[in-house]
Amino acid sequence: MEIQKLKLSNFRNQKTKLFIFSSNITVILGPNTSGKTNILEAIYFLSLGKSFRARVEEEMINYNSDLLKIKGRIKLDAERVDLEAVLTRGTIDIGAKRLEKVQRKKLLVNGISKRLIDFAGRFKIVFFGPEDLELVTGTPTLRRRFLDSVLSQVDREYRRALLSYEKGLRQRNKLLSRIREEGLSRSQLLFWDRLLIKNGDYISTKRTEFIEYANKSSSINEMEFKLLYDKSAISEARLEQYSEEEISAATTLVGPHRDDFIFKVISDGNKIDRDLSRFGSRGEQRMGILWLKMVELSFIEAKTNEKPVLLLDDIFSELDRKHRKIVMDVSKKQQTIITTADKHFIEGLKKIEKINLLS
Repeated sequence: MEIQKLKLSNFRNQKTKLFIFSSNITVILGPNTSGKTNILEAIYFLSLGKSFRARVEEEMINYNSDLLKIKGRIKLDAERVDLEAVLTRGTIDIGAKRLEKVQRKKLLVNGISKRLIDFAGRFKIVFFGPEDLELVTGTPTLRRRFLDSVLSQVDREYRRALLSYEKGLRQRNKLLSRIREEGLSRSQLLFWDRLLIKNGDYISTKRTEFIEYANKSSSINEMEFKLLYDKSAISEARLEQYSEEEISAATTLVGPHRDDFIFKVISDGNKIDRDLSRFGSRGEQRMGILWLKMVELSFIEAKTNEKPVLLLDDIFSELDRKHRKIVMDVSKKQQTIITTADKHFIEGLKKIEKINLLS
């Protein structure tokens, strides 16, 4: 699996640009603010149908435009697939001071419109950026988002269950608010309870599978890491247990939207595990993230028989020499696209193609 070319129109700071990628390693060179990360963001969008950094998708549209296009040619074995995303602000200028309402987002495969659930996952990627270094110490939201990005690429049913769960959660929370404010009957929660339990069970099962896979994975640089799944199970009994608190808070208090996982590092001498966020050095924490990204690469390949494309966003500036060597070795095992502001970081890489945003 590889991306051969990418065409951007009105994407952030790019008006119209075509990028051609090596089937091995492509390095995108350029100073900060030159648009390196934008290219990886566009590739990511073709994989998951969403951005890894935009608060709202409209942010990605060039401020002088009302429509953007992302189009990528993907090679899947002998097959070539064209993936395209079109985003608007909800209207387009059709001249004579007239605006026409249009769809805000359209996703296409070989020119045929697809729902997000059918678009995402065709093109597999693993993204590694500086923000991933916060997976150990950051909020549970970051770790849940990581799990969803991995599992959504390998399991269509997971994508369906997640979309259904998130929609049901919003509706249930609105209903909880009305029960608190208007005194509606709690019996109206029954439909949404069943929907959340059904989809929540599937989400939890698949997250458990990933955690178990990770915990069977090899150590890295003689360091052994584990993940402890802090699961918020959802069931009729638990919803009943927290019923009064949920009405008071007007929010659903149990379920996979409250899940988390904890990084553990195993000490060599006494085999006692330590919470990496509380008792790990910065170097150990970064090694833990490298291990997790290698697990992600391996997991996607194991589940799909396809090597995902590795996207490395200015990560070498965040790593020391030892960590950079590990990443460089991994980079050679599948198509990899790297951004960096300092060409010295990639001097150890051979047979690479370069895209220079300075020229």
